[in-house]
Amino acid sequence: MHKILVVDDDNDMCLLLTRFLTRNGYVVASANSGQTAIDWMKKNKPDLVLCDFRLDDMTGVDLLGKIKEAHPEASVIIITGYSDVKDAVEVMKLGAYDYVTKPLFPDEILLTIKKALSEDTNEKTPTKPAAASAASGGNTKTKNTNTGNYITGESPEFATIVKQIDLVSPTNFSVIIYGESGSGKEEIAQQIHRKSKRAGKPFVAIDCGSLSKELAGSELFGHEKGAFTGALNQKIGSLEVANEGTVFLDEIGNLSYDVQVSLLRVVQERKIRRVGGNKDIDIDVRIIVASNEKLWDAARAGKFREDLYHRFNEFSIEVPSLRERKQDIMLFAQHFLNLTNIELGKDVKGFTKEVQDVLNNYIWYGNLRELKNVIKRATLLTDGDLVESKSLPFEINNFYKLQFDSLPQSGAAKTDGQAAVNAPAGYENKLKTANLDAEYEVILDALKQSNFNKSKAAKLLNVDRKTLYNKMRQFKEFNMD
Repeated sequence: MHKILVVDDDNDMCLLLTRFLTRNGYVVASANSGQTAIDWMKKNKPDLVLCDFRLDDMTGVDLLGKIKEAHPEASVIIITGYSDVKDAVEVMKLGAYDYVTKPLFPDEILLTIKKALSEDTNEKTPTKPAAASAASGGNTKTKNTNTGNYITGESPEFATIVKQIDLVSPTNFSVIIYGESGSGKEEIAQQIHRKSKRAGKPFVAIDCGSLSKELAGSELFGHEKGAFTGALNQKIGSLEVANEGTVFLDEIGNLSYDVQVSLLRVVQERKIRRVGGNKDIDIDVRIIVASNEKLWDAARAGKFREDLYHRFNEFSIEVPSLRERKQDIMLFAQHFLNLTNIELGKDVKGFTKEVQDVLNNYIWYGNLRELKNVIKRATLLTDGDLVESKSLPFEINNFYKLQFDSLPQSGAAKTDGQAAVNAPAGYENKLKTANLDAEYEVILDALKQSNFNKSKAAKLLNVDRKTLYNKMRQFKEFNMD
């Protein structure tokens, strides 16, 4: 059972965190000062220290140094206010695992703690991909790089991406990563950062699709106290937090025109100005952006600034969808299984042959994100050594049956209860087109069932509305312009 030390000069906060973490299965001790914490650690060895950045007797920097001296193996998570985020990032450079900001949210704290402890376990207990592969009856294996949770695909398509990552990482080029939602664009951006000269500096990822026009400026550039209603404190923006490191802007095409103008100034002059501020702040960040639509097309349509596009387009990487690199499906499935085993404390070895066939033949609309969620759910439901088909969602097991049952039959004679299918010449080369046709039929069917309410259709398809919109844009029949 993991031991956690909570350090905070607020007695109520110590009590609250101690009760919460104890209920979640941890052995918890608390200290009201930095010195008390250090004295306790000389006799005890916690697995993790959760401490406030500002203590009465020392700063987070001082305490971190003393913790590393007393017990260097302990992971450290810093609790900080928004105004201290920049300092918290500096503490991370000195060896802290991560930081959480006030107000505290239980789920966020618990997730951060679990990740810190699981990564510590990974370092101490190596995985056994070869044994897991043998148990699954297939050739699945995990290619772990020295970065922990990142693996490279084995398909020719992914081999090209690996070469591009190695080529562009040592430079300071801005990079555009194109790919469908869930295809692993952020992981590629992180790998570029890890292999760059900025490795060890902050990597900050921002989902531009979730930012409203009003909040985007504050999130990216920060704001001063009183800059607008509700701005009760100064906030450090993500670009400033990422100074000397890398910022990843996912779904960049969703930023409003006004924010694009401000972002152009950042790229050109390497300066930012907080919302409500009156002075420029010098920054040095590498910017990597991602989009599931071609930014040049968006620029020609007047939806994206052409000059900003050219600034970003120093190098581009195309990430194929998972259905275009089926050779990688079981590789990633095994990887996600290994990660979920650690998270859940299980020891599921692999997949039955039937499950492998189902996973390989399914059209992964949500790409790696959907595959990861399916594997996590299946691992949770598995009691034995191998994941069986009964642990997979109904729509995955019955994917083709559900599709073909809804399509009109061609009139071919049936034999022994099965439709006799005569494949036309060149059928093998039309797989990609067939997949797209199947996607179109599934989307159209969901729209009909929901009376063409896109939000309800997205729920039926188990995707978010943005993903559905992007899928519909692939087909001119839906007229999404």
